[in-house]
Amino acid sequence: MDIDAYANIHEPRWRELEKLTKKRKLTAAEADRAIELYQRTSTHLSQLRTTEPDPSLVASLSMLLARTRRRMGSATRPSLKMASHFLTSTFPAALYKLRWWWMSTMAASLAVCIFIAWRIIHDPSLESLIGTPERIRQLVEHDFADYYSEYAASHFAFSVWVNNAWVTATCIATGMLGLTVIFLLYQNVANLGVSAAILINHGAGAQFFGLILPHGPLELTSVFVAGGAGLYLFWSWISPKDRTRGEALANAGRTVAGIAIGLVLVLAVCGALEGFVTPSGLPTAVRIGIGIVAEVLFFVYVFGLGRYAYNHGNDGDITKSWQEDKEIRVG
Repeated sequence: MDIDAYANIHEPRWRELEKLTKKRKLTAAEADRAIELYQRTSTHLSQLRTTEPDPSLVASLSMLLARTRRRMGSATRPSLKMASHFLTSTFPAALYKLRWWWMSTMAASLAVCIFIAWRIIHDPSLESLIGTPERIRQLVEHDFADYYSEYAASHFAFSVWVNNAWVTATCIATGMLGLTVIFLLYQNVANLGVSAAILINHGAGAQFFGLILPHGPLELTSVFVAGGAGLYLFWSWISPKDRTRGEALANAGRTVAGIAIGLVLVLAVCGALEGFVTPSGLPTAVRIGIGIVAEVLFFVYVFGLGRYAYNHGNDGDITKSWQEDKEIRVG
């Protein structure tokens, strides 16, 4: 191999890589170009080492690759800026974009819940379909309240978070099936409606609302968001409009993926409320007030930050967000 000729052919790429490595910041396109040049330069170095290597050239390329590796390492680690951008722009924008899906899901689900509770309240004989009188008495006098204080707060909060995360993940993961989402939503609101009716019928309505309202509004909203996102996936497959079903589903999936990640954090807040606030010794009015404030803050988050981000071009596509935030920093 003619080392001088080989170096003359490839030197422009080596210089380009060195220039990119020295830049303070790289755009996403420049970062991709740096990775491409790094791979090519690695191949060049390997070829030089297997022939009659020029020690100075080999050393120079080795150092160049070492500097690039350090830069690539810092680029691939998620930055605080990326996390901040997701929480203040991408996630709320995705929630705002799908607002009619999850708010419609919320309205329909609550209507079903209220109807079930109303039917049982106005016809207590329906309780016999749910359980024996002894079982109903056990629920009213012990089981419902004991559920929130049976375990240590930290353990209970974690188990609640895991359970709720499973429900929301299932709604999203099976969204394309449609009926699965509807069944999961019905199961949740039916259980809530039945419990409300039974406790109200037996004079424990205040206890029911005192234990549900500190955490329930935000927790149920999270489930409705997941359900609405799942149904959005389903509809994107059923009615892809002017795109192929694969394209429509992929586009919807990128938005729903951001919602799924964000809901993990929202559900952590729900778990903390249910584990530490609901069973606490705080006055009932204070506990309920905390739950209402948490729900109001969520809607402010969606219709404040979310609307602003959406109206300024962020459509909640998580891959676009990551691409925009991709940069390489010196040091």
